[in-house]
Amino acid sequence: MDGAPEPDEPLRSAAPVEPDWRRTWVDDRPALYGVLGEGLPVVFLHGWGVGLRTYRQAIARLVERGCRVYAPNLPGFGRTPELPGRSRNFAGYADWVAGFCDAVHLEEKVFLVGHSFGGGVAVKVAHRHPERVRTLVLVNSVGGSAWSTGGGLRSITERPLWDWGIHFPNDIWPIPQATRVLPVVLQEAVPNLVRNPRAVWRVGQLARRADLTPELEELKRRGLPVVVLWGARDGVIPRSSFDAMCAALGSDGEVVDGSHSWLLADPDRFGEVITNHIEVAKVARELESRPPRRRALDRLTRRV
Repeated sequence: MDGAPEPDEPLRSAAPVEPDWRRTWVDDRPALYGVLGEGLPVVFLHGWGVGLRTYRQAIARLVERGCRVYAPNLPGFGRTPELPGRSRNFAGYADWVAGFCDAVHLEEKVFLVGHSFGGGVAVKVAHRHPERVRTLVLVNSVGGSAWSTGGGLRSITERPLWDWGIHFPNDIWPIPQATRVLPVVLQEAVPNLVRNPRAVWRVGQLARRADLTPELEELKRRGLPVVVLWGARDGVIPRSSFDAMCAALGSDGEVVDGSHSWLLADPDRFGEVITNHIEVAKVARELESRPPRRRALDRLTRRV
């Protein structure tokens, strides 16, 4: 369509590989997004500084598993305008995502996936708009309350910016990982920085101070299925933050081999990890679609 970005090289995937690039309107402001696949509706929220193109390989793995993926460029990134000043917080981003779902006519609950900053937004979406979310998947997400220092645990809000910076190189190296991750990240990070450096800075400040454990505790109380994934070599989101999120949810989470952007470095591994959770969501969706009398019969049959 006019004004939409041109897709780059195809994904290495057996599924249909090129997203349908579209533009919609959320609160009377344009929003760029891609949609790909058929099946279980998935909304994929990207991390800080980048956009949906960075995750094409990971999105392809979701499509291969029978999903229809909606991947918006969040406000402030990839030609989607920044939120108004009063809404530049997690609640504002969550309400924007709910508005996006309305704009693209997503009328049923979605399988919501968020990476890094996008994970924090996803938590807030599930908390503020429970009618929107079937399953929540957090991948190396911001939102844990703890930060580990030589003197013990401290609040994540006290973590200085320089401490984030010194750990970032660990997410790029070793060399084989750098050749896979760095090109796709820079493809969008550099244009975003040039286009709107203030927006990138503001979102970074929001992400690094995020404590969403009260929201996670409430999601636990509601019984929402929440999956927490974390890369064992992640220096951006520390283990203590991951542990705090798991504690708030009363779950163990799942640790995978990799760094903060492991799903970019190894999308096949991401597909393997996510498969069972997708299948569970599909079963729940199928059961909900049956008439009430049929659902009652199914429950009785399982008891017998």
